[in-house]
Amino acid sequence: MRRILSLLSAAALLMVPASASALGLKTSFTETITGPIKLEIVLSEDLAHRANNLPKNLSDRTSGSRRTGSFASNGHYGDESLAYLIHDLNKELTDDFAKRDIVLSNTATTVLKVTLEKVKPNRPTRNQRRRDSNLSRKSYSIGGADISVDVISSSGSHIGSAKFDYYGSFGERPIFILDTWLDTERAFEMFSRLLSKKLVKAGASATS
Repeated sequence: MRRILSLLSAAALLMVPASASALGLKTSFTETITGPIKLEIVLSEDLAHRANNLPKNLSDRTSGSRRTGSFASNGHYGDESLAYLIHDLNKELTDDFAKRDIVLSNTATTVLKVTLEKVKPNRPTRNQRRRDSNLSRKSYSIGGADISVDVISSSGSHIGSAKFDYYGSFGERPIFILDTWLDTERAFEMFSRLLSKKLVKAGASATS
């Protein structure tokens, strides 16, 4: 995912205007995190529902123009798109954890549960375009993600939590370079980097 976009300079990509969502990770850890961690990435019940349905809450079924509104009323993303996002977020976290000597193990008793609460694409997904003939690859919108984290100890107690959200803006980059999940992927990169640093401070790194 960390590809170089030759159409823009690195400086332009890193520029975040005031209209974009503020960057940051809100964390709360009540205990030192020790030993290896088992990483679990899941979809929220609401997001899993939106894979093939409209949002349950009418207030989430936003409307707007075909070019700048929310696609398919924030639903019908498709199972393949959400599976891709889980894979992509897993890779981001795995890579950043390895850089900071945070050991992951499927048999670890300390569980780091990462939940994708909400996501929004920059362009309609394949499933959305298949369902709505008025949508095309030229349609675009603001994208991003909401993510939450829960850390569960070997005894089953809750020892930590975190929340993160990021959404882009139309003025952040030229429309023509927007890929389907560009802002969501960018959110994953920032979240992964910030979370791994917080975990090191909480004692999760093998070298901390």
